[in-house]
Amino acid sequence: MRTEINICWLRRDLRLQDHAALYHALKTGKPVLLLFIFDRNILDDLNDSSDARVSFIFNSLKALEKELQQKGSSILIRYGTPEQVWPELLKAYQIKSVYTNHDYEPYGIERDQALAEYLGSESVSLLTYKDQVIFEKNEIVKTDGKPYTVFTPYFRQWRMKLNDFYLKSYPVEKYYGNFYQTSPFTFPDLAELGFKASALHFPAADFEDKLAAYEERRDFPADDATTHLGIHLRFGTVSIRAAAAKALEHGAEKWLSELAWRDFYMMILFHFPHITTKSFKPAYDNIRWLNKEDDFEAWKNGKTGYPIVDAGMNQLNQTGYMHNRVRMIAGSFLTKHLLIDWRWGEAYFAEKLLDYELASNVGGWQWACGCGNDAAPYFRVFNPELQARKFDPENKYIYQWAPEYKEGKPVQPIVEHAFARERILKVFKEALRE
Repeated sequence: MRTEINICWLRRDLRLQDHAALYHALKTGKPVLLLFIFDRNILDDLNDSSDARVSFIFNSLKALEKELQQKGSSILIRYGTPEQVWPELLKAYQIKSVYTNHDYEPYGIERDQALAEYLGSESVSLLTYKDQVIFEKNEIVKTDGKPYTVFTPYFRQWRMKLNDFYLKSYPVEKYYGNFYQTSPFTFPDLAELGFKASALHFPAADFEDKLAAYEERRDFPADDATTHLGIHLRFGTVSIRAAAAKALEHGAEKWLSELAWRDFYMMILFHFPHITTKSFKPAYDNIRWLNKEDDFEAWKNGKTGYPIVDAGMNQLNQTGYMHNRVRMIAGSFLTKHLLIDWRWGEAYFAEKLLDYELASNVGGWQWACGCGNDAAPYFRVFNPELQARKFDPENKYIYQWAPEYKEGKPVQPIVEHAFARERILKVFKEALRE
């Protein structure tokens, strides 16, 4: 008779420490087999065979495998769609329960609902837990039970509720002896998945020494004053609880509020899933975008003639990262100066950003456009030149990422600021009158 086991399905939580689903799985006392599925429903939509995020996942799994082998276990890796993989697993193993952590994106919710039904029909339970946020779903709501749509009152409640209970680490280490004991499984090559190793540099997960600089210099893109922790939070190589605890320990309140923004956008996406394709404020779907392909190509390739926008796009294209202040400027420029649909920009960032998260990316783009919840008002149009003077006064950032401006070979601006501002105000007013 086969041994009955539990499976812990890793997705956005590529670590062994402080891991909600893994803790609950191991604590049952049954052998726990770790599983990761390279999901073709996601991978087949990627345009770049050297997509750096696939390399990051691959490298993280390699590190996990090394840890597991020291414990006499191994991680089972499958390539395919979940609907193909799970029937195969049920044939190969006697599975009691499947443990995993909550997903708040529309595809993830749909996938997990379908899996719960399928496993239930096979007398296997699916148990899911909160892990990638501090507060989720309906944990922070207004007095009438409805979700907040404005960040400031949400954050007030978020901050008041935050205490040691919500930051407590799951003591997974106590139960490491319950990992499924096996000789190492075959570890696939990236090539078998249809991908190549990326040449991009991945930031380290150590962030404590950057918190003080963040509080003072976070808005100045030439400074190395941000934590670059986004990719680690995105794929769960660092626990959100550990990150928030360190922020409190160092008095990094501004950085803590950024973690709360992440929770906020996850909550908004969960309650208002339409925002992935439509404006949060329906009236903004009436905007008559110009959507000129040539302008979009110029923006993508850092050829707008606005130095700080071009520097930001070059940084993104070359590194998979763009400074947050510059993301705001570049997003505002695309939507308000060039009158290009925010969804075009959101899709491009989704291709390029190492730290891409659907909730935060959609939230940020709708904020920049003015069509989101708690967004910048439509009549607030960033002047890229003023932004550059204020936040890159010595042109250090611009000269690093758009050296043509230092070399006296500037690109001609593709649109004049005052004209663009007047045009967008007129277009927005017309859309909101309809």
